[in-house]
Amino acid sequence: MNKHLNELIELSNNDKAIDSYTPQLEAADKKIAKIQKKMDAAQDELDTLDADIVDNEAKVKTFEEQLTLLNEQLSSNAKKLKEISTEKEMKALSLEEDIAKEKMTFANEEIERLQGINETKKALLEEASEKVTALAAEFKAMDEVVSVEKAEIEKAKGELFVKREELSRNLEQKVLAFYEKIRIWAGNTAVVPVKKQACYGCYMKLNDKTYAEVIKADEIVNCPHCGRILYLEPVTAEA
Repeated sequence: MNKHLNELIELSNNDKAIDSYTPQLEAADKKIAKIQKKMDAAQDELDTLDADIVDNEAKVKTFEEQLTLLNEQLSSNAKKLKEISTEKEMKALSLEEDIAKEKMTFANEEIERLQGINETKKALLEEASEKVTALAAEFKAMDEVVSVEKAEIEKAKGELFVKREELSRNLEQKVLAFYEKIRIWAGNTAVVPVKKQACYGCYMKLNDKTYAEVIKADEIVNCPHCGRILYLEPVTAEA
């Protein structure tokens, strides 16, 4: 087999090995991202509950201030009652008191309703807080595991990159440039085997002349259909 072809096959296999770690790194990152997503959702729920409670407490305070003003109004009306001399003034004061009392009833009902809602939300807030704490602990534990996994993967990749540098140095630069040019669009299928007289990159059948050249392996042969570099696997060659 052509020396350069052998070197290209080895380089291609090394590149495939390097890129095979990418899905593993992505899978490791997804483990973290999955828990992070849960944490973010739990934190959003916690923040929403907390904001709702604060908002309701502000509304309760507003109603309490309204009650204070209404009480003062009723006290003032009681003093005015002693000074009333006409029936018209009496009716006007009575109507004012009725409206004030209705407002007070509504304010008291709203205070009771909002406080009831807040009691429920505070219970939910406690649950949400516990959930966030549990997820934070889970995230920390997973992050430690994933960090170890990624460190091992990066170490293995580093060794393969060192090997790639060595293979690249030993390969004729013109041949390396030719390989890299194909690899830009073909990725890890820049160098592919021929099986059943077909290119295993584009799966198109080779004509007899090209197939014969691949079998001889005296020169680097490209697929006439897709341009990938072709070779015959040793087992197939022996057969």
